[in-house]
Amino acid sequence: MEPSAAIRINRTLNKLSKLYRAAKARRLAELGLHPGQEVLLWILARERHGMTVSELAARLGVEPPTATRSLARLEDGGWFRREPVATDRRQVRIVVTDAGRALVPEIERAWADLAEHTLGDLDPADRETALTVLDQATSRLRNLVGDAALTED
Repeated sequence: MEPSAAIRINRTLNKLSKLYRAAKARRLAELGLHPGQEVLLWILARERHGMTVSELAARLGVEPPTATRSLARLEDGGWFRREPVATDRRQVRIVVTDAGRALVPEIERAWADLAEHTLGDLDPADRETALTVLDQATSRLRNLVGDAALTED
């Protein structure tokens, strides 16, 4: 690859990543969330009976202390509650409240709005091509750095 092409690709992907994250942060702030917190709530809401912190961490692809810190930052929102695990007194199950569940459609709407804004008026074939190329790039990078570097964020 020509150095100028590599520089252009690097610059474009870096800009896209930073701008997407900034746009996502702005949109999520309207919901009282920060990037990453919405994924955590979305995953929890899909589990009717909740999850332990260890299960949540595994699903997010992070260590349990990271999941614990993320939950602590969300604690004041009233979007989940902690329930003891009957079979293991050392663990708690994190269960989304009705307020947290009500936030899920707003999260999904934010994701949809951002995706629509990002890809604009690409026709369906071009949109599919763009997503295929990005999925292939993601797979190659995952092979380079491993699965742990990519969460569901």
